[in-house]
Formats: sequence, structure tokens, C-alpha cells
Amino acid sequence: MTSLTSLKQDLQGQADPVRARHSQRFFKTGKGEYGEGDKFLGLTNPQIRTLAKKYRDLDLADLEKLLGSKIHEHRLISLFILVDQFHRANEQARRQIYDFYLKNATRVNNWDLVDSSAHKIVGWYLEDKDRAILYKLAKSKNLWEKRISIIATFWFIKNGELNDSLKIAEILLKDEHDLIHKAVGWMLRETGKKDVAILRQFLDKHVLDMPRTMLRYAIEKLPKKERKNYLSKF
Repeated sequence: MTSLTSLKQDLQGQADPVRARHSQRFFKTGKGEYGEGDKFLGLTNPQIRTLAKKYRDLDLADLEKLLGSKIHEHRLISLFILVDQFHRANEQARRQIYDFYLKNATRVNNWDLVDSSAHKIVGWYLEDKDRAILYKLAKSKNLWEKRISIIATFWFIKNGELNDSLKIAEILLKDEHDLIHKAVGWMLRETGKKDVAILRQFLDKHVLDMPRTMLRYAIEKLPKKERKNYLSKF
């Protein structure tokens, strides 16, 4: 039995049909929704993380097969393993994982998949490198590449670098998808935790152009009176 086969059997062995049905609704898998066609086994994240540790040395060929699966937990565990491998790798291996991730970016195709991996692979790798790829992804027609572009900057924010997050937020400012509104608003909120004056400057410049959901996320940590003032401008 191969490790990949064993991993799939371990995942299947912990399947929960009731939880799977709930996840199908929660992650919007219906016709025309952002997660259309996604299938779930019904595992919790702690269960998946435990199995990711067991199979942490799975090779990229097998991880690519998992990323190509319609089963959500297959893709999620592949990303948990990739993140773990990236953190343990040398520079050469990190470049390989980074390239692999971008090659398969459209398969990182739900918000939890992006949010658990983009900053921990793409953001970390680009920490001391040119970041032009993020601006290219931000202008992509693919929802998930766009979300990767802004979530990747979370790594920079944590290290006190805010400019790329703000510039990419401007690119995505008028995007039509709610998942982009939420992601940008989240990163703006995180920016404000590092430097609230910079967040206020951004809001004062763009408040009239921002989707309401994005604004609500961005101002969540501001004082109540200030939040009401920004919302009143709509």
C-alpha cells in the first residue's frame, strides 16, 4: 500500500456524513456558488492536522494528486503538509515548494485553503525577494489567485511591512466578489493593528469607494464612535 493510498484511507476512516453535509452548505458548494462541486468527508481541522503530521514527508507528486482531488479534505491536507515541508526546508527546497504552489494556485480553491497557506508559503518566500508576482495575481481573473495575492501579504504585515498590503488592497478595491471584500478588509484590519494612523489614511482616501463588507472588516478594531463615522459616509 502506498503512503497516498494509506492517507486517503485514514481520511475516509474518520469521515462524518453529518458534518460533511453541513460543510457542503457552509462552503457554498451549490450550482453557481464559489465552491461549486466541492465534496467533503466531514473531518475537523484538528483531525486533518494530526494526519498531516503522520504523512508530512509525502512527495510533491502525491501532493499534486491530492490538490487535484474534488474532495476538500484531500486538498486541505496537501496544503498543511506543504506548509510543514516549507518551514522545514532549505532555500532550494523552499523555492521548489513555492513554484509548486503557484503552479497549482487555481486548485487552492476555497477561502480556508488560501488562508491556511498563502502567507505561510508565498508570503514567507517573498519576504526578501521581488514581489511583482503578487501584483500579477491581484489582477488575475481567477478568484483564488486574487485572494492569494492579498492573504500572502499577511506575512509582511506580521513583520511590520505594510506597503504591499495597501497597494494590493487598492488594486482589489472595486472587486465584485464578497470573498475578496472580506480578505482585503481583514488585511486592512491587521494593518491597523500595526499602525492605526496608516489605516485611517487609507480609509479617509478610499471610504467612499470601498464595498461595505470590506469597510466593516477594516474598521472592526477602531473605537465605536469612529466606526459609526466611517459607516455613516455610505
